[in-house]
Amino acid sequence: MPLQPLFAEVDPGWYADGAGALDERLLARAGRSRLGRRMLARRLFESGAAHDLLAPRPGHGAPSAVMRWPRPRLLRLIRDLGVLAYAPLIRAEVGRDSVRMLKRALGSSYLLPLDRTIWNARVEDDVLRRLQQAWSPLMAALRGREDDAALYALFEQQGRNELRQWAAQRDRPLGEWVALLHPPEQPGPAHLPEKPVLLLVTHHETKREVA
Repeated sequence: MPLQPLFAEVDPGWYADGAGALDERLLARAGRSRLGRRMLARRLFESGAAHDLLAPRPGHGAPSAVMRWPRPRLLRLIRDLGVLAYAPLIRAEVGRDSVRMLKRALGSSYLLPLDRTIWNARVEDDVLRRLQQAWSPLMAALRGREDDAALYALFEQQGRNELRQWAAQRDRPLGEWVALLHPPEQPGPAHLPEKPVLLLVTHHETKREVA
């Protein structure tokens, strides 16, 4: 199985070095040839960015994490993890306009942070303060206007943090795949317990795609 599914999605920032980003035209040409893809794979492997994802034979087929988690499916998981991570504050929103905005933006995912069978949303005070530092200014800025992109960005950032922390212990290739889909970044703090993360990972991995 070829490596096109991987290199079609990897953020170009992962190929940057001391001399700067790799020329986009050169990168595109490399992605179209078998030798070029092997060189790119080796670069990711040797840099440690995809050590587990591409092990043990970089360049010999698309890794299972890539095939199990195409970008649309993985991004839905990441956003849902972020929504769940903000459950303490989403539950605390009782204003009619705020609730209406969240329901509209999140659709069926709005029920996720309200479901106590998934997670009880109990966090330490320092975690709650950290979440509030990002949540409160955003909700104030969104008052009276719709900006789903800003809301999604908040959830997706936290969702990446949660998934990468979980994957570091349970599924290292998946954690590297999550990282490669986005510009290089240091993951921030995460606080979801293992059980709800595993529940959402399993749900999204086995969910039938709707055309």
